Order: sequence, then structure tokens, then C-alpha cells
Amino acid sequence: MGEKSDQKREYILDRAKEVFARKGFLQVTMKDIVEACKISRGGLYLYFGSTEEIFCAILSKQWEEEDGDLASNLGETVGMADILMLFLKEQKKLILCKKEDMGRATYEYFFAHKPKDISENILRNQFKTAVHILTRILEEGTIRGEFYCENPKQEARNLMYSIEGMKICSRTMGLNESQVDRELLYLVSGFLIEE
Repeated sequence: MGEKSDQKREYILDRAKEVFARKGFLQVTMKDIVEACKISRGGLYLYFGSTEEIFCAILSKQWEEEDGDLASNLGETVGMADILMLFLKEQKKLILCKKEDMGRATYEYFFAHKPKDISENILRNQFKTAVHILTRILEEGTIRGEFYCENPKQEARNLMYSIEGMKICSRTMGLNESQVDRELLYLVSGFLIEE
């Protein structure tokens, strides 16, 4: 694709993301995206064949950006505790997201579309990546004496299961910032070493 085609594709993804954030996944049609983009139906089909294809492209783009944001901030921190707090700060933003976001649409999509091959589940792969990153942070922090953690991989999984649960609770029951802070502090207090 040329530069103009890449720009058009990005434009479609940006407008479609707004539609999915507003309506969820199940209610969105190609017509909704055509109207949001103010392009012809044929113009949309030049780039994407279905709402599912558009949605997966949006998720992939979003998660690449989030991973890049964390990676760019890691160079600014010194200790592993600082890196862990940065990671949790990013997760807290996702938990507390009050504006229309892709959370509802993402859960709708994965409840409706269970991939036959588990390795194709983008949400599962993102979870595994987060566990891997947290495991490395906890291992290195333990080596440096910043954490006491007998089983970093299990702690990382527990953190991510809890964070994922808070994302759902925030959307279904409502959580405020102090509740999230309290839960995150409780989760990490077991292995932080006080100076």
C-alpha cells in the first residue's frame, strides 16, 4: 500500500474505533462504519471485508501503541519498583476509563468469537505478554533486593487476573480511584520490601 492508502486505512480504523466504543461490538455494522467515515461502501471494502476484521485491526494497533508507551517510559525509571508502579499506573488508567472506550466491545467480541486455535486469541496473547513482563520485573526486582517474591510467575498471573477482574467490575459495578488504589496496593504489598 502507498502512503495515501495507509493514511486512509488509519482514518477508517480511527473512525471505526469511535463507533465500536460507542456501540460495543455486536451492534456495529459495516453501514455504521461507512457513515462514520463518510466513504462509500465499496471504498470501505477495499480495505476491510468485515466488522470483525476492522475490530481485530483496531485491537492490534491499540495494543502495539500501549506496549510502545510502556517501553518508552521504562528508560526514564531506575528501580524495578518504579517500573512496576509505572505498569500499574497504566493498568489503573484502563480500569478507570470513564469515557467511551473499547472495553465493552472487546468483551462482547471475545464472548461471541472464540477462536478455534487458542493461539489466535488476541486478548489471551496480550494477557500472556503482560504476565511475561511482570514476571521479568518481579524476578529482576527480587535479584536487586527490591522485592521478596518466591514465585514471580505466579505473582504476575495473580496480579493480571486481579487487574482483569477490576476492569470488568469497573464497567459493570463501578469502581472509583481510591478503591482501585487500595486493591492495587494490597496486591503488591506482599512482595514490596520497605526501606
